[in-house]
Amino acid sequence: MSPKTYKKLIAKQHSHNFRTAVEIVEVPIPEPAANEIVIRNKFAGVNGGFDTLLCRGDVPYVKLTPPFDLGVEVVGEIVAVGSDVKDFQVGDAVETTARGGGYREYQAVDAKLAIKVPEATPEILTLMPTGVSAVVALEQVGEMKSGETVLVSAAAGGTGHIAVQVAKLAGNHVIGVCGSDAKSEFLKQLGCDRIINYRAENVGEVLQREYPKGVNLVFECVGKQMFDTCVENLAVRGRLVVVGFISEYLNNFESVNQPRIYSKLFWKAASVRGFLMPLYAEHMPAARDRLLNLLYSGQIRIGIDPTQFQGLESIPDAVEYMLGGKNCGKIVVRI
Repeated sequence: MSPKTYKKLIAKQHSHNFRTAVEIVEVPIPEPAANEIVIRNKFAGVNGGFDTLLCRGDVPYVKLTPPFDLGVEVVGEIVAVGSDVKDFQVGDAVETTARGGGYREYQAVDAKLAIKVPEATPEILTLMPTGVSAVVALEQVGEMKSGETVLVSAAAGGTGHIAVQVAKLAGNHVIGVCGSDAKSEFLKQLGCDRIINYRAENVGEVLQREYPKGVNLVFECVGKQMFDTCVENLAVRGRLVVVGFISEYLNNFESVNQPRIYSKLFWKAASVRGFLMPLYAEHMPAARDRLLNLLYSGQIRIGIDPTQFQGLESIPDAVEYMLGGKNCGKIVVRI
């Protein structure tokens, strides 16, 4: 007998603490509209930073009033198809990145927002939208070339480990910054040219000593001191792309009293550039197709964190695990 209801994770209130903001509710399984498909979600990707900022009400381009749905990327299997849908059928494996569709057991979504994939596996979640963000940030915002020195902070994370590989494939010298021996070993396997474990070495001192001409391109996800250090060590005409600032997601933003940043940038003709995927949406399809080809041809390796997160009730644990900097690769929850 088919189930009539399903569970989903919602934000019941705004809170700086993800765990206290959310709850699991049970609702009827939807019937598809003519243009929709209904998906039984199997694996959801965890974006702890975005999830936390959303629950804080600190995402400027998304102003939501609780209760609201959570989660983004998910892979699953189609269980129902609307009358006007021609390109999908029941049983197809698909991936979606519809905001609010991830942290739930079922979802109804416009068929145009779904992408057919060979199999509903966690690896797909690392490419879309995580890997896509890495490609677009490096190439479109960072204007990455070949023969450059590229630094990736949080390099062993879900986005970072894809950025490392994309930069290497482009013919660059890649510095990966991470925080443990296990992550260092992972980055070594990905071909990182210089790995800096910031718990064992001072990042600024390493860059000053080994890269006196500076870094051409920085893929920066951490913020605070890491951001400052990377700005200090930009090369002439170097570019720093702000992909995130995970060090400040749990607390109010730190007030900084120091000379303004243009004093660091002007004399090198360097720049700091912000990256936000929705503002570069036109580049997503090409980046997605390239990454899928790289995956299926064996040219990139997908890192899935080995920690098991099972069910919607495990999502707060997964978010805290990520914000604690514990993950090596993409964090995935089995729905």
